[in-house]
Amino acid sequence: MSGLNIRKWFHLFWTTLLIGSAGGVAAGLALQGISGAVSFHSLTDSFLYALILFGYGMLVSVYSQLGFFAYLILNYMGFGVFPRKIWQYIQLALAVISLFDLIFLRSFVGGERSLISDLTLGLSILFSAIAVAYFKVRETNASAWIPTFFFMTGITIVEMIGVLRIGVDNATLFIVVPLIACNAFQILRLHHIVRPAAGSSG
Repeated sequence: MSGLNIRKWFHLFWTTLLIGSAGGVAAGLALQGISGAVSFHSLTDSFLYALILFGYGMLVSVYSQLGFFAYLILNYMGFGVFPRKIWQYIQLALAVISLFDLIFLRSFVGGERSLISDLTLGLSILFSAIAVAYFKVRETNASAWIPTFFFMTGITIVEMIGVLRIGVDNATLFIVVPLIACNAFQILRLHHIVRPAAGSSG
């Protein structure tokens, strides 16, 4: 961990902040293009709307970073309590349970939820997690697959609990896009931040 320093974390914070902002703007403009829910009467209205989206994306980014550091602490404690292999199996099991709960249990137990909406959301998170884990393994090693997959599924879903309780698809999309973008960026940058000076990445 000798490669760890405040400058690198500071750089990660600001770049993640920008990615979250860009994700918020992209999600907001996409929803506006699809639904046209907001009426613009002048160029100033459009600018203010984009500014609100930018600020919203920043808030999601900060929330994502809190979740990321919580995951790092959880992962550190997990390795301290369980053997490495057991802890990886636990993470994989938690990831599967989280996805199953998101896709099926909310619809069947909650009753009023749309299975199609939950299935679309769950598959989007699943495919995003698989893609991010693939690139993480390419940059590091095979042992990074399960922790990355768990972070991109289990932790992302936990971070979404608040908006999932609202049950509004537009609100969910509003947070999912910048959240996944921020989480993916952070986990893919992690080994660059903590890389030992001697060379091998973790």
